[in-house]
Amino acid sequence: MVFDLFWLLVVSKKMYQQFIGHLTGEVRMGPAIIFYLLYIVGVLYFVLLPGIERGNIWYVIGSGALFGLMCYATYDLTNLATLKGWPVTMTVIDLVWGAFVTGATSGIVYWLNTLLFGGGKI
Repeated sequence: MVFDLFWLLVVSKKMYQQFIGHLTGEVRMGPAIIFYLLYIVGVLYFVLLPGIERGNIWYVIGSGALFGLMCYATYDLTNLATLKGWPVTMTVIDLVWGAFVTGATSGIVYWLNTLLFGGGKI
């Protein structure tokens, strides 16, 4: 979540403003918080716990990347399908970012769990 906030507020802010500035309004924190809580639960349940059971960081990174791709695709491809003028370029960038950030973060959490707790259950 921290990496995603950095991405949204610093790295890609100008891109989003350029591509979809005309579609944006005031950020509503409630739905954003609910999304990230559900996202964390999804990463724990579908990525980290199975990866810890397998004892395989590469499984965690790969599953995290796939989970991130699927979650970001839900948002971006729905917008691409339903919103006039939603940019394909931004969709592709978002999908790559979602896969990368979720895979990398999952791998870091797995590594920290192994380092701090010997790979035991989260």
